[in-house]
Amino acid sequence: MDIAQRTLTKISAFLKCYGPSAIKKVLWDKEFSGTKWDFIDNTAGDCVYAYLEKYAQNGSILDLGCGPGNTANELATTAYRSYIGVDISEAALAKARKRTEANGRADRNSFVCSDFLSFSPSEKFDVILFRESMYHVPVGKVKPILEKYSHCLKDTGVFIVRMCTTGSGGTKKPRLQAMVDVIGAEFETIENCRYGETGPSVFVFRPRGRH
Repeated sequence: MDIAQRTLTKISAFLKCYGPSAIKKVLWDKEFSGTKWDFIDNTAGDCVYAYLEKYAQNGSILDLGCGPGNTANELATTAYRSYIGVDISEAALAKARKRTEANGRADRNSFVCSDFLSFSPSEKFDVILFRESMYHVPVGKVKPILEKYSHCLKDTGVFIVRMCTTGSGGTKKPRLQAMVDVIGAEFETIENCRYGETGPSVFVFRPRGRH
């Protein structure tokens, strides 16, 4: 990758995190209209599914940054009753809805086009999932966003975050580690499991004082 392309990639990543919603939507729609994210169409067997099954307990899931609906369509149907996926990209959601219809899950899966940083659910959930989407939350907004969505958890509900916090050689990524530090300081950690030296980590946590 040449210098110009690396610069454009960095600018795009910055805008997808810190830019206005209209700009983020354009960028994500362009990517999901192409083939860049085709590799996540099949993520069956991913480590996050065991946690979703354990904590959803045939209840409700809110997936923030759901992409093309791979989680909604790969999770065992016995694990959940209702699923709402939120994504800023209508191109991604078109794929999610098409796959949901094909899999006969339209009675339990629904999708909303919105920037999840400003989305306001009208119900409470057993699980609120950030599957890779926490990458796109500015570090300074991690605490307020989680506090906002804490009010959308049922009394026994939990957050589940899946993300890779280490780079090659197992070195910690400072920005992502800062997010982990916020979670550890402000919330009650229930589970924290890392898969491999450079693999993903899954964090399960809830607001303090809940049981």
